[in-house]
Amino acid sequence: MRGLKIDKFLVGLLAVVLIASVVPARGVAVSCLSVLTSVAIALLFFLHGARLSRRAVLEGIGAWRVHLAVLGATFVMFPILGLVAQRLANVWLPPAIGAGVLLLCLMPSTVQSSIAFTAMGKGNVSAAICSAALSNVFGVIVTPLLVGVLFARQGGELSGGVLKITAQLLLPFVAGHLVRPLTLNVLDRHKALLARLDRGVILLVVYTAFSAAVVEGLWHRYSIGNLAWTAAIDAALLATALIATTAGARLLRFSLADEVAIVFCGSKKSLASGVPIAGALFPAASVGPMILPLMLFHQMQLMACAVLADRYAKRQTAACRSKM
Repeated sequence: MRGLKIDKFLVGLLAVVLIASVVPARGVAVSCLSVLTSVAIALLFFLHGARLSRRAVLEGIGAWRVHLAVLGATFVMFPILGLVAQRLANVWLPPAIGAGVLLLCLMPSTVQSSIAFTAMGKGNVSAAICSAALSNVFGVIVTPLLVGVLFARQGGELSGGVLKITAQLLLPFVAGHLVRPLTLNVLDRHKALLARLDRGVILLVVYTAFSAAVVEGLWHRYSIGNLAWTAAIDAALLATALIATTAGARLLRFSLADEVAIVFCGSKKSLASGVPIAGALFPAASVGPMILPLMLFHQMQLMACAVLADRYAKRQTAACRSKM
């Protein structure tokens, strides 16, 4: 049951939201935070690129059917679900949170937790590594394009041109990957420090976003009831994604090991990539309420996938015993 514990990062996120609610950035601090956040986001994507292992990608590239299934779930199924969920959300929730529900569905999959849960469930780990990496590479390009198409059609406000924003995210990512041979030893020696840096950047973006939103009257416009409805919609999205990826994998006759990778890579959304992407794409004042659905979804997926991984592991063990 350790997987059901609320992680320290979630506590940090809640603490940052509380601090931003009580002591939001104002005046000159806003300009300084804006510059610092832009630099931090570029650094984060540079590090993501530097960590992308070509060997892991090559090892898993043979499982192309798994990768297509994961990419299809992430960038086709989820956006369709997002459009439906946004319409439902707009019935009970303010438009900014409804937009956040759609934004959640346009994000790439997670990397670390997708791989970890696939390993726990005794699935195809090499395929999971490649699928999760491909999802994030595609996400740097596809997510801003999807945001541009879907939000522009609805009259949504972006902070800049989509192609320009894509370049701001993509160039650091590509640069990081190109210099990977030079940075590999440093990255390996300082994994723990870099993990803290990752989370620190996310906390910085969240503080900046919520500060701007609080100054604009965030908590006067949104209630506990809004959060409850948001959580309910997130739970419905997660359940639908888990059922759809499981049913799809079985319908297409994937092996159990491949099914595990598809379910865990295709049903999850990345907070680590999602928050910086949202911070780069939208005005600071609108980012706060828009990332609420993603923050709630993040914890829900960890809890649900911890239970599923345990069940998959038991099935794999039972299958192995039956063959002996």
